[in-house]
Order: sequence, then structure tokens, then C-alpha cells
Amino acid sequence: TMFARELSARDQFRLKPKKMTHLRFYLHDTLTGRHPTTVPVAQAATTNGSATLFGTVAVFDDPLTVSPDLNSALVGRAQAIYASSSQSEWSLTMTMNLVFTVGAYSGSTLSVLGQNPLLKNPRELTIVGGTGVFRFARGYIQLRTYAFNKTTRNAIVKYDAYALHH
Repeated sequence: TMFARELSARDQFRLKPKKMTHLRFYLHDTLTGRHPTTVPVAQAATTNGSATLFGTVAVFDDPLTVSPDLNSALVGRAQAIYASSSQSEWSLTMTMNLVFTVGAYSGSTLSVLGQNPLLKNPRELTIVGGTGVFRFARGYIQLRTYAFNKTTRNAIVKYDAYALHH
């Protein structure tokens, strides 16, 4: 019987040499209208009295496109859960999967985790893994708010992802 043993990852998984991939796309986050892509699923009793909506938990399924225009080519979706986790600033703790749907990356994902202080430009999230083309990925994503509507809180965010993978 065996509990654990060391393997050569390169041999076991037939890994190719590591390479760095840079992906640029735009996330379209819609909280209002007939087809919102972000939906709150829970909040604390004190959330409505908080300037930062502290205690809100939401899920989203946002389109990712090649340009800030929502009608530009769709490259995938960002599927995530986040919590408004700061009492002093607009900041989200996020766990997110970037699911790619076109080209060489179709069917591949990047798994992302981190603190997203919404008013900072740029800000960073950590790539903690991936699937498909991005198996064993690690890296980071720089986010920059491209557009934000203060009334609706709808946003377009530019993502520059740098993924080291095999």
C-alpha cells in the first residue's frame, strides 16, 4: 500500500517547458438592467448602513471581450464569488475563474484569488492555478477600471494577465 510518493512532474504529466503568456481583455460587470451579470446573494444586517457595503456577498458571470466595447469579440467569461470585506474602503475579496471560450485557449481556465481595492489603479490579483493550456499556472493580473457608472455601479475593467505555465 502507498500513501504518498514523489514523482517527476515533468515525466508524470508530460509537461512542456514553462512559458509566460500575456492576455489582455475587458470584463463587463453589470449590476442593473434586464440582464444583470452580478447578483447579490447575501448581506449582513448592517450592510445598508455601511458606506462600503461591508458584508455583501455576490456572484457574477461577466463577459470578457477583446476591447472595451461589449459588442467586440467575446473571449470568455469571468465566473466568481466576492465579498465586500473592508469597512474603510471599497474592496472585495474575490475568488474567480476566467473561463476562455475561443481559439487556442478554448476550454482552459485561470483560477484567481485576492483582494480587489476597487478605487486603486492599477491593482493586482493572484493567478493561483489553471486548467487546459494553463495547467499549473501561476502569475498575476493587473486590473484598471476603464469605465464606471456611479449611479448603476456598472463597470468595464481592463485585465492584463501574466500567466507562467507549461
